[in-house]
Amino acid sequence: MKTLEQNNAETVSRFIEAFWNQSDFDAVDRFLSDDYQEHSYQSKEGLKKFAATILEAFPDKRYTVEEVIGQGDKVLVRMTVKGTHQGVFFGTVPTGNTIDVTLYRQYRVVDGKIAEHRGWIDMVTMWDQIKAVNSP
Repeated sequence: MKTLEQNNAETVSRFIEAFWNQSDFDAVDRFLSDDYQEHSYQSKEGLKKFAATILEAFPDKRYTVEEVIGQGDKVLVRMTVKGTHQGVFFGTVPTGNTIDVTLYRQYRVVDGKIAEHRGWIDMVTMWDQIKAVNSP
């Protein structure tokens, strides 16, 4: 029998795969609770809007879960996102540069649904990689 932590980690991993990798924005309705609290993107709609911005700017983006730690109802995920800057990203025209950035996400899972999220991403590295001049 799986532990609560294992079940919660699986829920989060399935959400990451569906929402962030497959760009299935309807996953929000399947995986997030009705009283979901979003601390990084203000709301469910804010989360979808940010994901659409990432998809437009990095259409080949891929999130890879590197580590998952579960404790009670909390799941902490360390992952990387890789992709090619092929669309406008917050006003920056496409450079064709690749990104490889670490991010952390903390989720709270209640009754099999994600009830809360906080996220941190290394934007300094991301901007450095986007704006880096490719040398021959």
